[in-house]
Amino acid sequence: MQEKQVLERAFAMPLTSPAYPPGPYRFVNREYLIITYRTDPARLRAVVPEPLELDEREALVKYEFIRMPDSNGFGDYTESGQVIPVSFRGRRGGYTHCMFLDDHPPIAGGRELWGFPKKLAKPTLHAEIDTLVGTLDYGPVRIATGTMGYKHKVADHDAVMASLLAPNFLLKIIPHVDGTPRICEIVEYHLTDIDLKGAWTGPAALQLCSHALAPLEELPVLEILSATHILADLTLPLGKVVHDYLA
Repeated sequence: MQEKQVLERAFAMPLTSPAYPPGPYRFVNREYLIITYRTDPARLRAVVPEPLELDEREALVKYEFIRMPDSNGFGDYTESGQVIPVSFRGRRGGYTHCMFLDDHPPIAGGRELWGFPKKLAKPTLHAEIDTLVGTLDYGPVRIATGTMGYKHKVADHDAVMASLLAPNFLLKIIPHVDGTPRICEIVEYHLTDIDLKGAWTGPAALQLCSHALAPLEELPVLEILSATHILADLTLPLGKVVHDYLA
């Protein structure tokens, strides 16, 4: 294979059988359970990287369970993790602190393209009689359980749409062959072409457990503030670098 051919085909690994196709990526019937809670501001300060900024008076975390039954190139999968409200140069958005999912292509693509902090685990999201239930198992250990009353009240459409359109920030790290950082940067991306099919609120509960390799409980649940159940079609485009730590 000629060098020119290598460069033409080098959008993902492995070269001759990439783990995922080129983006952007369309999601149909993407379903969210998002439980917003208050946590310890000192714990948040310890995990949010500068130059992202916190509102320490609020000290919020959004715990998410996301069901994705139909996504281009990635297939059918579920993910779960913590997103922290932050601001960057005056713009408010969310910083993805950790994410766990059950499908290799979006793990590989998420980490390599955008810098999503994704690890392999087993999340679920489903309706159980009158309750929307989200769970996350790391190996045989249950480390998160979220519940919400199923479609108790219609949510504010404009507020939910604004939350989906807000910027999202990631810390992308790719090491050099000697183990030092070759890429270390803040990446920003925005969801696009959103068709918000429905959004609801209801009473909610969230339980997080300690785990050596999935330390969700390091951002402890002090108070549940709200819960939102969302169903939407949307597109995940590629991102852009907004801060380079190595520059």
